[in-house]
Formats: sequence, structure tokens, C-alpha cells
Amino acid sequence: MADKAAEEISTYSHAPNHSSIPATDSTIWADVSPLLEAACRDLGDGELIHGNNFNLYAAMAALEIMDPKMDSGIVYKYYSIDEAIENGAAPVPISLDRTVDVQCTIDVMDHLLACEAAWHKGHPLAQTVFSCIYLLRPDRTSSHALLHSYCRVIRATCKAVVSVVSDARTHEEEDLFTMTYGLPLNGDGDEKCLSMLNAVEETISRQLRACKAIPSKRRVVEDLEPLQSDPNLEEGYCKALLCRLRFRKHFYHVLTCMKRPQGRGLELARKHIVSSMSELESILKSADFLRSDTSCVCEDGIEEKTTASGHQPVGFDASLNIRLCAPTPPRASKIPSWKKAIDYFVKLLHDLDAICSYSLDPHFEGLLRFVVQFQKSQPDLVARAHLQLLLVQEGKLYGRDSIFAVITKAAALPEAVKNHDLQKNESFLQLGQLVMNLLRILCTNIAWQRRKLGKILQDWRVIYVQLELAFRNEFGEVSTSSNDENTCLRIFQHVLVWVEEQTFWIACRFLMLGFELELYSPSEYCMVYWYLYAVLTKLAEKTHLKLALTHDIAKRKGKKKRDSSKDVGRESRIPPAVLFLQCYICLAEGLTMMLASLRNELQVLQSPSPFNTEHEKFVQHFELLQKACIPDHVTYQSFKECTTYARFSTLVMYNYFKDAQRIAKEIKNNFSNDPERAAELRSLEQVAEHNSVALSIISRVGALDPSLKVSFEFSHHPYFATAVVKRS
Repeated sequence: MADKAAEEISTYSHAPNHSSIPATDSTIWADVSPLLEAACRDLGDGELIHGNNFNLYAAMAALEIMDPKMDSGIVYKYYSIDEAIENGAAPVPISLDRTVDVQCTIDVMDHLLACEAAWHKGHPLAQTVFSCIYLLRPDRTSSHALLHSYCRVIRATCKAVVSVVSDARTHEEEDLFTMTYGLPLNGDGDEKCLSMLNAVEETISRQLRACKAIPSKRRVVEDLEPLQSDPNLEEGYCKALLCRLRFRKHFYHVLTCMKRPQGRGLELARKHIVSSMSELESILKSADFLRSDTSCVCEDGIEEKTTASGHQPVGFDASLNIRLCAPTPPRASKIPSWKKAIDYFVKLLHDLDAICSYSLDPHFEGLLRFVVQFQKSQPDLVARAHLQLLLVQEGKLYGRDSIFAVITKAAALPEAVKNHDLQKNESFLQLGQLVMNLLRILCTNIAWQRRKLGKILQDWRVIYVQLELAFRNEFGEVSTSSNDENTCLRIFQHVLVWVEEQTFWIACRFLMLGFELELYSPSEYCMVYWYLYAVLTKLAEKTHLKLALTHDIAKRKGKKKRDSSKDVGRESRIPPAVLFLQCYICLAEGLTMMLASLRNELQVLQSPSPFNTEHEKFVQHFELLQKACIPDHVTYQSFKECTTYARFSTLVMYNYFKDAQRIAKEIKNNFSNDPERAAELRSLEQVAEHNSVALSIISRVGALDPSLKVSFEFSHHPYFATAVVKRS
């Protein structure tokens, strides 16, 4: 092919006269059209012709495609920071007119807030916060006290956030977050940022008091230089600046207080969170004043602007750092509007407040419930990083409780065994690592979390086998009822049950997150609920066994002989925690049978795919669970056996939804002091009630009325679907 193309090119060896680049002694112009045509004829799919100097990264950098986080283009205005400064891109002062200077300084503050929100959302630091030229040349602003102090606290805040996210190692989710690209994040004197900010705040506070003072007292402060030249605007500008400076101060305090070891700064952090929220409200209110004092007409609408005034901020150019963004082709990131940035920080502060208000529950089960509940608010990376650092510090829970002590407490063992020598056993050390890893994983975003949970299931299975082998090597084949007084024996027995319980909890969480991520199609709900039913059944079994062991310990502690008839009646009761899981089990089984009956009798929710068979979908969804044998003997064949002959006549006779509804009502009073679980029970009861009604309608008129349409939605619960029956 190359020889043929070369022959065709040889006839076009003369350079075109109209070329703007003249040929030289060492170069000559040639028409490559025949080569390209020959290549097109001979190249197959996936083949590429390129020169020796071809570089895929350079080629991709020349195109503006994909997500702005990953592709940021190549267009830029200035080639260097010095060139931008020489061309007046970031003047100091911003304007010789002091009123304009104050107004432009506020615009810089507002745009920096929007840039900070974009950075928190995963955009590069170099093209968001450090698109501000004033931050790139810290020494230039020293003559402008207001701008200089604000830039210092911004740098210090960025450094604190980078430190938290790096320490928590959650930045793997958003790789760009902690890359500083050699930017001046550590400015000289930034450690004194709060003292400088306080000095500027005090000066502006005095100016505000001066302009508010009655004429008879105004002489006292006549020597105080006003903020700007228009007396009628002085109060408005002072208030607008003060709330922005105070927000920065309180937000920085929040970050530093939350990083104190063992949660010692959480109470103080909450006070600063309240103050930060208050200042954000004041910042929002200042927008009316700033917009009233502007002649700017915004064609795109004020809501889309990155400043409260609607002005374009001075001193920003995202393209200046394109050569620093080695991991990504540099195109300017999309900066959210000023209003959206405020909303982001309000949500962030709410999430941080939820962390600070947590009671540092030493019970592992309560801790898991808190983290799962916290994740329902969809917290962003910064909040999740703070939560992870709070939970796991120096290999301990909250930096104070050893992981072995946490495990023994969760496994319902007495307090006295928390310092037992078994904590030095290799298997227990590995189990401790798994527990800490689980806590870290639960603090990640839900997509990353689900992937990691699926992968660690095998590790939990392996550690169970290792503990079981260590148990047998230590004690031989003994029954659970022998040698009760042996502490080591009891520790192994309890921990083995707890490890199994946690393994099934992880599997359950893995399956449920698939609904949040919308990984299942309606035609796959049947197999998902069937698998969830199998996992929940094992989880309830292990939870019941653990609680039975707890009851045995409590009984031994009492050592009083009570009336046997009364005691037996009490022991026969199923614990509320197990009944709670039983409610889940009834819903999962009921939905499985309903979906299977719809498919078998009414041919509803059948979507044969030309690409994947049902068996292949089963493998794709549950491969990680199957590899870990969770649960044992659960296969696609057993799924088919359970669902192939499902019929509405059988389902109506044994209505799983009514059972779920009955259980939810019975145990409601047991969780009256737990608002979250009480709310969960109400949701489960609603799902059960609606599905019971839907089942009754379908079983009566489903086959007789072809216009009847059945769909499923998650209107009452995020994981358990509600059937909706309509006529088309």
C-alpha cells in the first residue's frame, strides 16, 4: 500500500504557488490527497496512519469534547501571569475610584466563592479558585488590606480542605481534587490569616458604627477614613463586606475545629456553623443593595451570574494555568452561579452540622445506621472526608476506642474482654483492618461505595474461614454449649457469628445501593428481590443468633432463679430487631412472587434482550456475591425453580404484604424513641399496604381486562417498589 501511495504522490511533487508557507531547500510541498485516498481504501476498522511525532494526548488537547472536568480545551488569552498583569488584568487597587474599588472587591469575593464551590464539585483547583490572579501573586495585594486579607484566608481554607481530603484518601473518587499543580497554596504569613482578617473586620465595623452614629456623636469618629466616597452607600457596602469576611472567618474555624482529634472540636464547630449560616443569609440579603447600585444590564439574567451585583469580576483568567494542568487538557471549567454557590455552602454546612451533632456512638450497629442515614442526604466530598476522619483516627474508632473493643462490643461480649490478648492474634488484627476499611468505604460516594463493597465481600468470607480455623486449632471440635466459662472460646463463638452477620449486612447494602444507582431495569426486579430475600433471610438468622447469645450472657449475669413459665414466655419472643428484618423479608418475597406472577400469567415486564439472556443478567448483577458464596447454594437454577410456577392464586392465599404490614404495626412502639427507624417502618407499612391493594385488584381483573397496565415506582421507599395499576 505504501509503495503504491508513494508512486501516486510522486506526480504531485511540486509545491503549490498559493501556499502561505514557502518551500525551502530542505522542504517541498506535495499534494497528499492520493495517499489519503489510498489509505482510505486499504485501512481496516481500528487501523490508524500517523507520523512518528504523533501524540494522542496532544491530539486530544486540541479538541473540546467530553465532560469539562476531564477536558478543558486549549483557548487562552494570556501566555503568562506577568503578561496578564502587564495588560492590566488584575490592577491593585482595582480602581482609583474608591466606590468602584469596593464594589469590584466584593465581586472578586463572590466569584471566588463560586469558584470554590466548583472546586469542591471536582473541577481542578488551578482553573477554579486559582484562576484568580490576585491569589497567584500574593505579594501584589499587600497594599490593599481588604483584598490581601481575603486572599490569605482563601488560600488557608483551600489548604485545610486539601489536607482533610488527602488524609481521608477519599480523593480517589475525584482525582483532580487534591492536585495543587505547584500553585502558591502555602503563602508566607497565611498562618496569620485570621488575625489580619480580624483587623480588617474591626476597621470596617468601626466604619459601619460611624455612619450609623447620630450627628452629635459623629465628631468622635471624624478621624476615621470612610470605606468609599459616597456617604449614602457607606452603610450598605460596610454590611456587604462584613458578612463576607465573617463567613470566611467562621467557615475556616469550622474546618480547623472539626479536625481536632477524638472529636474534641465538634461542639465549637457547631457554633461556628450556626454563625456561618447566619452570615450566608446576610450575604444573600446584600444582593438587593449591590444590584440597586449597578448600571449593569444582564442579558442572561442575574441568576446565572457569579457575582451578587451581576458584574463580571476583575482579576480572573482560568486559561492562565493551562500549562499546570498536566493530567487534563485545559479548557475553562464551568463555574456555578453565585446563587448556586450559596446553596452549595448551605448544604455543606448542614452536612457538617449532622456530623458534629453525632453522639460518637460506641455501638457499631448504631454507627452503621448513622452513616447510611447520613449518605441519604447525598453529601459531597468535603463532608464525607470529614466524616471518615472522625470515624477512623490512628487506627481507632473516633481516635479513642480500639477496633478490637468495638468488635467485642458489637459481638455482644462483656466489657471485660475488650483488652483480651486475643486482639494480638493475626486473624483478629486482619479483622480490625477490614472493619476500618468498611467504615472508610461507607464514607465514599454511593457508586464508588457499591463497587468497593462488592469487592470486600470475599475478604470478609476469607476472614471468617481463618477465624474458624484458628478456633478449631485452639479448641478442637467442641459444641457451643461446652466450656462456657472459657473466655477465649466465648470470644471466638461470638465474633464468628458477628462476622457472618456483618458479611450479610454488606451484601444487603450492596444490593440496595443498586436501586439508588438505578442499575436494575424493571424486568430484572424479580431476580433482584429474590436475591435480596435470600440475603435478608440469612441476615435475620445471624442477627437472631447474636441476640440469643446476648440473652444468654445477661441470664448468666442475673444468676437468679425465676419462675420458669414466665421466663420461657419471655424467651420465646422474637426480638424487635429481627422482626424489623422480617418486615423487609416479607416485602422482598412478596415483590418477588408478584413480579414472577405478572410475568408468568400476564406476560408483563418481559423484555427479552438480543444481547443478554436472563442468565447472563443474573451473573452480571450477582457475580461478586456468587464468588463469595453469599448466600450458600444460591444459583440461577434455584431462582428459576422458585419463580417459574408462581401464580396469583397462590400469592393471594398467602399475602406477604399483609404480613409485612402486620409486623410493622406490631413493632412500631418498640422504636418510638428512634425517629429514623420509626419513619422507616411507616414507609415499609405504606409499601405493604399499597402492594396488597394492587395485588387484590390484579388477581381479580388482571387476566380479564387487557387494558390493565401495571408499573412499579419508588414513591414510598427507595428500595422497595410500589405497584401502580392503571387502565390504558
